[in-house]
This record gives sequence, C-alpha cells and structure tokens, in this order.
Amino acid sequence: MNEHPTTIYEAIGGAATMEKLVDAFYNRVEQDKLLRPLFPSSFDDVKQRQYWFLTQLFGGERLYEANRGNPMLRARHLPFPITNRHAKAWLVCMEGAMIEAEIPEPAREAMMHRLTMTAYHMVNTDEPITE
Repeated sequence: MNEHPTTIYEAIGGAATMEKLVDAFYNRVEQDKLLRPLFPSSFDDVKQRQYWFLTQLFGGERLYEANRGNPMLRARHLPFPITNRHAKAWLVCMEGAMIEAEIPEPAREAMMHRLTMTAYHMVNTDEPITE
C-alpha cells in the first residue's frame, strides 16, 4: 500500500479489506428479512459482482467494467422491486459491514455518502399504502 494513498480503495487497504467488506455485508443481508428475498439462493455470483463494483467505484481496478461492461446499476436492478425501505436496509447492512471490516474514517463516511446516493437511486417501487 502507498504511504500516501490516492484513492479510497488504497486508503482502506485495497483488495483484502474489500473482500472483508463484501463478506461482512452479505452475512448481514442473509439475516435481513426484507433484503434476503431479493437475492438468489447462493450469494457467490452477487458477491463477486459487488466486489468488482465496489473496487471500481472507490478507485481500484476497473474490474466491473472489465468483466460486465458499464455498471448501468439502475437498469440492472429494475427487475427487482426496490423501495425506500429496501435502500435503507441495504445501507444499514453496509454500514455494519464497514465497521466489521474496520474501514477507518474519513473513508467510511465518504463511502457511505456515495453508497447512500447509489442506494436511493435504485428505488423503483413505491411503498405500499397501508391504513
């Protein structure tokens, strides 16, 4: 790792930390009753794609682009009904995973800021109206 990291990816420890983050995140998703139904029975493929995406997003190699092309996140998530509650639950899982993966401040805050915008951009379904 560089003495003076130039990207968030470098500042958090690169690939090893990103792997810890993705593992910790999906451990949380597995236990989340709201989020779990949105994912396939096996997390293997989605974990790999998430690792590629987060690596690229935070300044590492352009792994997602190399393996899957342009992320086009909103289009890729349209088949899944995502509400504001889903976005919030996703962010709670990610924040807990960042703490578990020991991502330091200010990198964690910067990552959460960017991921909050991304999570709410995925919302494509209104909350059901209940009386």
